[in-house]
Parts: sequence; structure tokens; C-alpha cells
Amino acid sequence: MRATRLFAVNDIRTADVPVPKPGPGEVLIRVEACGICGTDRHLLHGEFPSKPPLTLGHEFAGIVVDCGEGVTLPEGARVTCDPNTWCGHCPACRRGRVNLCQNNVATGLGRDGGFAEFCAFPAHKAHLLPPDLDPLHGAFCEPLACTIHGIDIGAPMPGERVMILGGGVIGMLALQLCALAGAEVMLLTRQSAKQALGRRLGAVVTAGTEDEARKLWPKGADLVVECAGVSDTVEAAPRLTRDGGRVVILGVLPAGQKVQIEPFDLLFREVQFLSSFINPFTQDRAAAMIAQGKLQIAPLISRTLPLEEAAEAIANPARPGEIRAIVLPRG
Repeated sequence: MRATRLFAVNDIRTADVPVPKPGPGEVLIRVEACGICGTDRHLLHGEFPSKPPLTLGHEFAGIVVDCGEGVTLPEGARVTCDPNTWCGHCPACRRGRVNLCQNNVATGLGRDGGFAEFCAFPAHKAHLLPPDLDPLHGAFCEPLACTIHGIDIGAPMPGERVMILGGGVIGMLALQLCALAGAEVMLLTRQSAKQALGRRLGAVVTAGTEDEARKLWPKGADLVVECAGVSDTVEAAPRLTRDGGRVVILGVLPAGQKVQIEPFDLLFREVQFLSSFINPFTQDRAAAMIAQGKLQIAPLISRTLPLEEAAEAIANPARPGEIRAIVLPRG
């Protein structure tokens, strides 16, 4: 089969590899769709920990075609794949903080992932999807699960003002979740096409710069959600938060990157500065929301591409205005 693999830092190629065999407790999935995440680009450039050589891809859905020993999932089932496999016995897991598991083996980062025709995957981390669901939508379950966790931490209330920084896929999902919670939402993004999409998805106002956002909401937002993973927006987030408000960092910056924050300002205005990491216990919720059509997913699909073009797409920045590119491993 063909698979797009990270061989070393800045070395990504699509190559022939054997079709994996599902071991005990595993299923073999024919991958239907796998999203290209910003984390894949961080992995390529050595800005996020990984264990190459391995097949990238952690946002995928597909069809169960074979089952290992002890698996009860039916062959032919459509599933979304939670890439994180917690150990269940480290101190973090015993505290219920499974997303901080010291022994997590993440598919697409620590074991072969979904940029391939087939993927062997832990059956207990595969979540059922409706058989008639568009497989492209199934590939959004993982980013939605991560976004749900971040919004849970921020806890927007009806009538509150929420500002979303960044118009990528996480920002667009966060925008919709906050609108569903009854909040008044502003999207801050420089790209006019993304501003228009944000209004279509539920933002009441949009802004292109920090100054514009401050003019629209002079007192700031009750909750600011940083979704861009950029140092400038992380630094701007407290400035855009009202006294007594909350900031949630949901975007992923490169490991080692530093930003300037004024602790006195956070203290004096009692601004809560929070962070969110991956998807503890939220994959099922994400799958249910997508299956039930709670969110608009189709407008977030910017393009689809074959597996042979995945390496080039990952090696280059996202195209202007692009929300999510989806790889179709089998065309």
C-alpha cells in the first residue's frame, strides 16, 4: 500500500509499505479521509515531539475491514479514530487527567497514522459513525474533540461575549460551539474570506486587527479563545479580555517558542490565563455532534487531494483562505 511517512525532520515522502495486520485488540481500517493539521507541519519541522520513521495523520475516519483477536466491532462499520491511547495507570491517568498521560502513544505521532490506504488501530479508540455519514465529515471528529475540550475549559455562558482569535479549522469550530452555547461571538482574522465565513457560521461581528476588535468591544470579551497558534495572538489575548475575564490557549505554537505576557496585568485585572491540550473524553461527543448535524462542516472543507500530494501539501504552508485540506488515500 501507499503511505505518506515522516522519515526524519524535514524529510517526508510517500512510499510503498506493507499492509499492516491487526494485532489482538486492534482493527484494520481502510482510511477514507484524513485531515492535514498544523501539527503535521510542526512534526515535519521538528517543532513537536514524534518518533520517526512513521506514517503521519491523526485526523481520520474509515471503514473496519479486519479485526484482531478479541475485537467485537463489526467489519464494515464506519468509525472515527481517537488517536490518543492512554495507559490508565500513570499518576495523570489515575487523577482522571488522561490527556496528560505520561505513556500516551498517539497515532500519527508515536505510531503509524492515517495518511495511508490502511491503518491498524486500537479497537477501543474507534468510535462508531452512521453508515451514511459523509466520510469527509468523519475526519473532523478529532479536531472537534480537541476544540470541545478547550471550550469546556472556557465555559462560555449565554449572553457572554466571546472573541475567537484565528480563522482556521479550530477557530471556526470554536466559533460554532460558542454560538451554540448562546454567546455573542466575534471572529478576529485578517483574511476577508474567513471573516465572511465566520459571519456565515454565527459570528455577530468580525475584525481584521486588534485595534478594530477593541473599537467594536471597548471593554473586551468575557472569554478570548486563541486558536491561531501564533505568538502575536497569544500576546494580544489578555489585552482583548475584559476585567475578570478568561483566556484559553487552544492553538499550538512550536515547542520552545516564547511570548511576552505581563503578569501584573493578569493579576491586577484578575484575568484567568488557561490552556487546553487535546481531547480527554470528548471524541464521543464530537462524533455525536457531527453525526447529528449540529455543526456546519461542509464549508470548512477547502479542498481534497490524493495521497500522492499529501507530502507536498504538508511541506508547504496552508493556502490563503484555506480552512482544512483533506487527503483521500484511495482517491
